Amino acid sequence: MGLDDHLAFNHLGHCVSDLTRSRRFYEELLGFTFLYEIRPPDEPSSRLLRLPPPVGLHATYLRLGGLVLELLQFQRPDNPPGQLRAMNEPGLTHLSLAVDDIATLLARVADFGGEVLEDTNLGQAVMIRDPDGQLIEILPMAYRRKMAEQGF
Repeated sequence: MGLDDHLAFNHLGHCVSDLTRSRRFYEELLGFTFLYEIRPPDEPSSRLLRLPPPVGLHATYLRLGGLVLELLQFQRPDNPPGQLRAMNEPGLTHLSLAVDDIATLLARVADFGGEVLEDTNLGQAVMIRDPDGQLIEILPMAYRRKMAEQGF
């Protein structure tokens, strides 16, 4: 038995303020595909997520390659506002995606509610933000191919 028999990646959760807008960004702009959605009951979700009821969770699962992204929207009063995080703050910092045509993607980001961080554009890498401010690093597909050739 290998390690995969005892431990496997499941998904990455991302809290969003507008599920419809975020689905459009990730599906139509970035090419994620819809898997399924759930609206779990407040209990036991309240206990698992350490949130007082009502939780009002609506979660949508999307896939891109081997990554499953769970978009979580909490339809409840008093949700905290989103905050822009700096790259050096502890915790998950960014997603990284490879695309065939960086310029074409960047030209469309604002149409889907995101932002291109122009000052980060190195030509071969650039950061964008999704509609809720999540950082996403955009790299050329050549980078991904090189990683694959090296066995990653």
